[in-house]
Amino acid sequence: MTEPQSALLLRRQLAELNKNPVEGFSAGLIDDNDLYRWEVLIIGPPDTLYEGGVFKAHLTFPKDYPLRPPKMKFITEIWHPNVDKSGDVCISILHEPGEDKYGYEKPEERWLPIHTVETIMISVISMLADPNGDSPANVDAAKEWREDRHGEFKRKVARCVRKSQESAFE
Repeated sequence: MTEPQSALLLRRQLAELNKNPVEGFSAGLIDDNDLYRWEVLIIGPPDTLYEGGVFKAHLTFPKDYPLRPPKMKFITEIWHPNVDKSGDVCISILHEPGEDKYGYEKPEERWLPIHTVETIMISVISMLADPNGDSPANVDAAKEWREDRHGEFKRKVARCVRKSQESAFE
């Protein structure tokens, strides 16, 4: 039986990331027999509140990838306006392609089949460095980020960074 196009594409992207690693994250399969479930380790970006953190997340790809986006969920606890309390990442490029029924995002900001694991991860790292407080997945984190960025928000992020360091290599 031949492998689906999506599996071939994911296998190629994984091989490319292994051959030419990208600064800020590493990626691999959760299970060597399942190309549709990846584990990524994200290094907290320098000069941000997340610096020094090692955050584990899972990417789950649909069978019709790249026509539809993967889902991304942080496994490591993280306090961020664009990550809901269960760890699900909410950024434009991971939203289904097409028109936004709420009119907030332009179609070109949403998922496009040209995106790769690398472009997704670069967007997530950018999100860590520069949260979008206007479209929060975690309203409490967004409120703290806007109103008390250097107080309560910073304290909660620092706790997550510390916990991520303790559990990074478990």
